[in-house]
Amino acid sequence: MQPGTTHQAAHGESGPRTDDDAWLGAEQAAVVAGARRRAVRDGDRQTDTAHLLHSLLESDPEVRAAVGPHLARLLGYLVQRSIGYGLRWQGSVEGSGALAVVPRPARGDGAAGDRGSWSPVARAALEAAGRRARQRGAAAVAGTDVLAALVADPQSRAVEVLERAGVPLAELRARLGRHAAD
Repeated sequence: MQPGTTHQAAHGESGPRTDDDAWLGAEQAAVVAGARRRAVRDGDRQTDTAHLLHSLLESDPEVRAAVGPHLARLLGYLVQRSIGYGLRWQGSVEGSGALAVVPRPARGDGAAGDRGSWSPVARAALEAAGRRARQRGAAAVAGTDVLAALVADPQSRAVEVLERAGVPLAELRARLGRHAAD
């Protein structure tokens, strides 16, 4: 996709501006792009919150610090996703509560990592991260904004992975809330 073009989501979905990520800032735009590439490599039809979490942890030292001593185990679970852990998620819509097959996007131009579709939960998390950044008066979204949005939905795949890794979510949410207030 050429810079400056607008991505039209499949079936008229509104979603994060994934092809014009200036509102994210360069660092978080790279996180989004990494999550999209990871979804393609994993053979998933949608980029979900676990993809976002994995990409965020790989690129943001502040997010890694927020996770604390559980980082190694958390990354282990995320790596396992691509070799079988996440197979039960393939073909399902995150947050739907059902194992409905996700239709192929109606439009996709083959851009690196572009499958043309975000899970509803991932799309909502990116939008919430933008709102959180605006509330802080920031010009762009920070990694901690994205992490806070990912852990806000108890039904997200990111939360499932965090729980399995033993990350105390109540403490993490409290730390992220204090960070936003600073």
